[in-house]
Amino acid sequence: MTSSARRTLLLAAPLWALAPTLALAAAPTVEVFKDPSCGCCGDWVSHLNRHGFATRVHDEGNNAARARAGIPTRLGSCHTGFVGGYALEGHVPAADVQRLLKERPAGAIGLAVPGMPIGSPGMDGPAYGGRRDAFDTLLVLANGQTRVWQSHR
Repeated sequence: MTSSARRTLLLAAPLWALAPTLALAAAPTVEVFKDPSCGCCGDWVSHLNRHGFATRVHDEGNNAARARAGIPTRLGSCHTGFVGGYALEGHVPAADVQRLLKERPAGAIGLAVPGMPIGSPGMDGPAYGGRRDAFDTLLVLANGQTRVWQSHR
């Protein structure tokens, strides 16, 4: 290897070393409000992390966060998140969040998976014995109406 090639390689090496840090910095951050003792909420946070999201967790419950977001109580679940100007209520799959951030539908305030469907992310651990209930991720509009964003069967 020539000394010029060696010098170029040495100068480029720090950029390669920074690549994982730069990728993490570019990951969208989901701010999550949950009860401190809720295991399924922690499992949902882990699901988001495994799918490229950074998370910041507040163990103070989610009722106030849900109200702040304008998510109707009938759509409630055990945790509420915020990412990219949108609210996430309940066990929303990471792929649905990624699609929301890509498409940015007009009039939307976020996504909701009401209740705690077995088989949804965070509700899919060994304790559930492989059971998977069908559920829908709902797009929540500013006027409180919803429509199916993604069906999970």
